Formats: sequence, structure tokens, C-alpha cells
Amino acid sequence: MGSTPAAQDSSAATWHDRQVTSRPAAAQHLRELARLRRVRDWIDREYAQPLDVEALARSAHMSAGHLSRQFRLAFGESPYAYLMTRRIERAMALLRRGELSVTEVCFAVGCSSLGTFSSRFTELVGVPPSVYRRQAARATAGMPPCVAKQVTRPIRNREARVTEPHLV
Repeated sequence: MGSTPAAQDSSAATWHDRQVTSRPAAAQHLRELARLRRVRDWIDREYAQPLDVEALARSAHMSAGHLSRQFRLAFGESPYAYLMTRRIERAMALLRRGELSVTEVCFAVGCSSLGTFSSRFTELVGVPPSVYRRQAARATAGMPPCVAKQVTRPIRNREARVTEPHLV
């Protein structure tokens, strides 16, 4: 009531300026998220192929550093960590079947170093791949593969295991 028409015009202009400048920023953010999702989908599809952050970044029209930072912000881990998690999840499924050796599984999921594969597997799963192979056959016997996959899914980002809620 007590504001002048000039002050009203000024506040309206300020609001309008914020809206106009935030729309392009929001649209840019959405385009970048779409590119990041395409990178994540590419990793999901091509996990067994030799992938590197440089190639992923080129496909998203970003620098490798920018892709890594934005991917971590969007998905909670670096593109390399995400790739390794996908590879380990697939390795777990192959090891549960028991048809391939640990070395064959390592190469089948796209890892070129048995040592790196074993270290990352142990870090995510909690036991070395050879131990997992022996234990998984017994633990998932008779279980449908889709259930076994959910039950044995690795914990990413060192997340705490879900515990029973405490009722007060």
C-alpha cells in the first residue's frame, strides 16, 4: 500500500530478471543431467568394454574433470567407481553360476587386471571373489536369479547396511 509505483516497478523488474535468468540456468542444468544420464546408461550397457573417463567425457561434450565432478554430484560416485560397481555386480552373477573361474570372470566383465578386480571386489562385497564363488553357490541354491541378485547386491559408497528400525 505504501510503496510507490516506481518501487513496485522496480520489485517487479527484479522478480522478472530473476525468473528470466534462472530459466536458462535451469534448462542448462536439465540438459547436463540428461547428458550425465546418457553417460551412466552407456556405462551400464558397455561395462565390459574398455571405457575411460576421457571417452565418456567426449561423448557428453564435457571435459573429463567436469564430467567427473558433475557425475559425482548427480550420482554419488565418480564415473570410474560407478563402472567398477557395475562390473562387480555382473561378476557376482557370473560367480554365482559357478561356470567360470575367477580369472575368466575378471576378463568377461572388462577388467584387465586380476589384482585390481580382486581388490575392488573384496572392497565392495566384503570377501575375495574366490571365497564369494564358493559361498554364493550354497547361499543362493534354489533361489531365482532375480532374487539372488537383489539379496547379494554390493554396497556402494561404503553405505551402512540397513538395520531393523528401532521402535520407541
